[in-house]
Amino acid sequence: MSVEMKVPTVGESITEVTIASWAVEDGEFVEMDDIICELESDKATFEVAAEVSGQLKIKAQEGDTLEIGGVLCEIDEKVSGTAKPKETKDAPMTESKPTGEILEMKVPTVGESITEVTLSVWTKADGDFVELDENIAEIESDKATFDLPAEGQGILRIVAQEGDTLEISALICKIETSDSPPTETQNSDQPEARNSEHETSNSYATGHASPAAAKILSEKGIDSSEVAGTGRDGRITKEDAMTAQKSAPKSVESKPAAPAFEAPVIGGGVSREQRREKMSSLRKTVSRRLVSVKNETAMLTTFNEVNMKPIMELRKKHKEAFKEKHGVGLGFMSFFTKACCTALQEWPAVNAMIDENELVYNDFCDISIAVSAPKGLVVPVIRSAESLSFVQIEKEVVRLATKARDNKLSIDEMQGGTFTLTNGGVFGSMMSTPIINAPQSAILGMHNIVERPMAVNGEVEILPMMYLALSYDHRIIDGRESVSFLVRVKELLEDPSRLLLGV
Repeated sequence: MSVEMKVPTVGESITEVTIASWAVEDGEFVEMDDIICELESDKATFEVAAEVSGQLKIKAQEGDTLEIGGVLCEIDEKVSGTAKPKETKDAPMTESKPTGEILEMKVPTVGESITEVTLSVWTKADGDFVELDENIAEIESDKATFDLPAEGQGILRIVAQEGDTLEISALICKIETSDSPPTETQNSDQPEARNSEHETSNSYATGHASPAAAKILSEKGIDSSEVAGTGRDGRITKEDAMTAQKSAPKSVESKPAAPAFEAPVIGGGVSREQRREKMSSLRKTVSRRLVSVKNETAMLTTFNEVNMKPIMELRKKHKEAFKEKHGVGLGFMSFFTKACCTALQEWPAVNAMIDENELVYNDFCDISIAVSAPKGLVVPVIRSAESLSFVQIEKEVVRLATKARDNKLSIDEMQGGTFTLTNGGVFGSMMSTPIINAPQSAILGMHNIVERPMAVNGEVEILPMMYLALSYDHRIIDGRESVSFLVRVKELLEDPSRLLLGV
């Protein structure tokens, strides 16, 4: 009996995941609860364990994006752990016996929304003998790269070339099936003729650049005929293209000309090379969601400025005693969180969201805190922040930020926020327009603190000022509400005693 393993439900707002890696190989025996693969969502990475013991049959490849409930693999419970596949490599070599059957290999279906792929590279050459399930090529879609395994054993006959764009089910190659691999005795009839042929003719790959190499040569203005390939059968690889230098033009005698400035000579240690890296699943998902927010919301941004002197003086006066008593520093985030919670309760539309044709208002304030993690931007949530003290907020900020930087945040810790705070000031940002964290309706951007001359009671004073930016969805939040919310936050921050007295 075979058991289908499907993508589990990993969070309310998560509808799809990407297979990051398989921990076991196709056909391998696994025990119940063994970790078999790692999945990535736009919020976290998590592992999948085998539900039963048996032989694994992989249905989705690394890089595939699957919806919740999609089939990952099958596990055949009938196969015991002691069973091993028969190995043919120890059998004595015999001459290849062609069966006469021509197996046509076509582009496989690699995803519901994928209609075409690009043949990236052949790992086998035309005429090579290939084994069943041996990887013979790599194909690329707009979402991932896939290995193409041989569907039979025999001689490979290539039909599509590297760089070709093929539709699903298009013919990619043929395999002349045979019972066993060819041996040297097969070529013993005419060895001299075979050798001389190889010496006098080149493979189709000779001097041919891979797609990546061709792009690099084109950017450098170098013709492929000027580059010696080091790949299989003389193919020009990406590394060949990166190290290639344009040949100097032949010297031509000319008449003496007027003196001219020479091009500057670039000194040693200066690199002009480029490197390319595939986008991670998290980065691709974040990119898609940010573009979706820009296209699907009526987003506006309103600005104000805050005199940070009162908070800075309060922190300077009590920060040592605060840290000594509570074991955590007194930062700006607790002041901004408390100020926003107060303003959100006075202007509930800023704390609301749209769900199809309904407006959802929240009586609580779950404040999302944007944190820059190694894998990208994550947004953990401080639950019911309106009910927490300054000490509790500071400890929760430290706890969530530490888990984010260690990539240990859970799904529950990153979903369900009602309003977001993002602090670009820690990186030196003076002003920005943050993008709404959907499905929320507003986000407050904090920036760096800069001393500026300000007019106070008819006199000029140098004050530490910060710009605040509130981006909001105009479909649910009107201008009066957004501006009034930001003014209220400004009042509370410039007179922090209001936070303590609730006025």
